[in-house]
Amino acid sequence: MVNENIDNVIRVVLADDHVVVRAGIRQFLEQYPDIQVVAEASNGQETCEILEKQKPDVAVLDIQMPLMSGIEVTRWIRTNKLSIGVLVLTAFDDDPYVQAVLQAGANGYVLKTAEPQEIVRAVRDVFNGKSVLDATLTQKLMTKLAGREKSPIIEQLTERELQILNLTGKGFTNKAIGVQLGISDRTVQNHLANIFQKLNAESRTEAVMRGVSLGLISPNISEIS
Repeated sequence: MVNENIDNVIRVVLADDHVVVRAGIRQFLEQYPDIQVVAEASNGQETCEILEKQKPDVAVLDIQMPLMSGIEVTRWIRTNKLSIGVLVLTAFDDDPYVQAVLQAGANGYVLKTAEPQEIVRAVRDVFNGKSVLDATLTQKLMTKLAGREKSPIIEQLTERELQILNLTGKGFTNKAIGVQLGISDRTVQNHLANIFQKLNAESRTEAVMRGVSLGLISPNISEIS
């Protein structure tokens, strides 16, 4: 996520249907001068309206909300091509939720049981274009993907695609990957589209996790530990 703010503050929209939870999260997020919660929402529909108006850097979403779930909001963000990092902050650690969130296009998935400093770090990582997965979920998801991926890849990744997938797993943004490999942002984006298709993935995080489960790249995905 590229920050276009002159003051370099990460603008956050916080969405959760519990007022007390929102207040607690906002309190510890705003203890840090580089994070500002610009708006709050109590349901999914309100969240979409606020996101369209505010265009924040990061949306911190709960999964279960009235009207639209956090998963549906994430899909809406990606469908409307809003340049917003999505961090799902939830109490659910079930595999179907994790997979649905990643397939919808979220950049991170963190449990509410995480320490406040870990959630702050996750917000910063998502803002900086990294994929974030709670450490307690990483092994579970990798095992699930490995078990599901029994058939070989339909089409092998090229050497360039493997380079880009590996750098993506290390948290590099498209721009940073382009600089390192001497290619344009658009070329990186095109390669990622091919990678998603070949790995049957719908997000950077899911592509990286699938690449790890297939032994294509080392497990360098950002973890909260």
